[in-house]
Amino acid sequence: MEPFKRFKNLNTEGNLWIYILCLGKEGEVCDEDVRKLIFEKFGFLPGNLLVGRVLYRLRKKGYIKAERYKGKKAYSTTEEGGKELEKTRAFCQELLQKI
Repeated sequence: MEPFKRFKNLNTEGNLWIYILCLGKEGEVCDEDVRKLIFEKFGFLPGNLLVGRVLYRLRKKGYIKAERYKGKKAYSTTEEGGKELEKTRAFCQELLQKI
């Protein structure tokens, strides 16, 4: 795989949790809408199984919380998840300055 393709993959589907936390900080997100929202906002379409696994792990670690929104299963980012997102943003900005 070419370096750029590998980099792009690792920074999209390879780090799906970043995008999920970003969506959840803006408000409640229905689980069934996650893939569509990621495609609309970030321009890539992750697989159903991958999204499900990442949502499960984020819930288990306390970075998102399960909720009901309009009668559907949904989630939102917790304070702890927001802190992780901010650490990631700072790291990316620092890395961009270096390259």
